[in-house]
Amino acid sequence: MKKIFFIGMMVLGVMYSQAQFTKASLQATGLTCAMCSNAINKALLQVPFVESVKSDIKNSAFNIVFKQGQEVEIDALLKAVEDAGFSVGNLKMTGNFQEVKIENDKHIEIGKEVFHFLNISEQVLNGEQTIMVVDKNFLTAKQFKKFSSASKMSCVQTGKAASCCVKDGIAAAARVYHVTI
Repeated sequence: MKKIFFIGMMVLGVMYSQAQFTKASLQATGLTCAMCSNAINKALLQVPFVESVKSDIKNSAFNIVFKQGQEVEIDALLKAVEDAGFSVGNLKMTGNFQEVKIENDKHIEIGKEVFHFLNISEQVLNGEQTIMVVDKNFLTAKQFKKFSSASKMSCVQTGKAASCCVKDGIAAAARVYHVTI
């Protein structure tokens, strides 16, 4: 009986951990000096799953390393930057993927999050891959307009599951992150 329970837990673990995000590159907007960069750096270091942050002042960018084995909450990164008084201009997340099949304009659950891939070709993600978050507030308005026009699904505008997502088995009003490669 213990063996069956252990095997069942192993199978659930494999299904749940299709990918583990390990690091990110975040570009902020509205920075005017080193003090601005320092404020964002401190705010990001307060996020529980962030292990370290290295600032690239010249490019208004922050290279973030996540704590191993911890779930990453993408909106927490956005909140940290906004709470410091700035905006996110670009967020690229890098993770280790294992046989994650993705298709254009389709939803997929990775860990506890739902991702909707835009402007991609059908493929299977294996090994280290980088995805770019293309939701509103994660890039400039001009860039968002470009990516949001790639899909007729209403979740692209709201970031919340709508009828387009529920038909794919996603819970109503669940957070949906729109991404591309």
